[in-house]
Amino acid sequence: MMKVDKVTVNALTVDVEDYYQVEAFTGVVSRKEWTQWESRIERNTDRLLDVFENHKVRGTFFILGWVAEHHPKVVHRIAQAGHEIACHSYHHQLICNQSREEFRDDVRRAKSLLEDITGKEVEGYRAPTYSITSRTLWALEILIEEGFRYDSSIFPILHDRYGIPNAKRFPYVIRCQAGDIVEFPPSTVQIFKQNLPIAGGGYFRLMPYPVFRWGLRRINRREGQSAIFMVHVWEVDPDQPVIPGTRLNIWRHRTNLHRTRPRLERLLEDFCFAPVREVLRLGDDAGHVTETELVNSAPVYAQMD
Repeated sequence: MMKVDKVTVNALTVDVEDYYQVEAFTGVVSRKEWTQWESRIERNTDRLLDVFENHKVRGTFFILGWVAEHHPKVVHRIAQAGHEIACHSYHHQLICNQSREEFRDDVRRAKSLLEDITGKEVEGYRAPTYSITSRTLWALEILIEEGFRYDSSIFPILHDRYGIPNAKRFPYVIRCQAGDIVEFPPSTVQIFKQNLPIAGGGYFRLMPYPVFRWGLRRINRREGQSAIFMVHVWEVDPDQPVIPGTRLNIWRHRTNLHRTRPRLERLLEDFCFAPVREVLRLGDDAGHVTETELVNSAPVYAQMD
């Protein structure tokens, strides 16, 4: 099957966390209870690795430090399959609920674990629930100081849990006192000056596939940009246990889980993908934006070439 766009390469990413570790259920499942729940991380990661291998595609896996510590074989298998290893924090805790030192300890612990297991430097970070917002931009300074080269956490949408609505939609460099970091924002399409999310995850399950395909095609062809797509490992597991919670949280978490894998297969047929590091071509020159400009949503963002 001919791909929709054979020129533009998009970033393929996976958030490696178990079904009981999502933010929506923190009021039901405490972190102290994580070891008491049935782990499905290995089988679900293997399912995704098989899908990617069948399509001869590589991606970036943002892995929880907790998962790396308790399931190091999972990290080994991902790395041995040729995928990029990146960091998704240690405890999957919203940044706004941490002090600066708690956040530093969290990302340092996770990054160290991943690097010890793989023997390779970890360059990328994605915050739990995209929780780098206008209130937590200080986290960028810490990420730079801890050796991260890129982030994918600043969602340019209006949402009840995350987002900086007027942030830049495509990769750019943020200049902080500690140095520079590349931001690869979760993907959106702009309609009537409103950014609509099309980054994967729940949006991929809730939207009809043709709508999602149209959005990525618009980003690639009309705007000439790379998109970034995300899937959670638990999203290919429709048989996972039901976690009690609010009706809204259960609906968000479980709707169309049985459709994730076949839709993902179609997506990999229709578009070209690679790890984030390769799509960004880290090391190339790019424009810059300061942290002050970011928080003020100034219109002078400079996107990467």
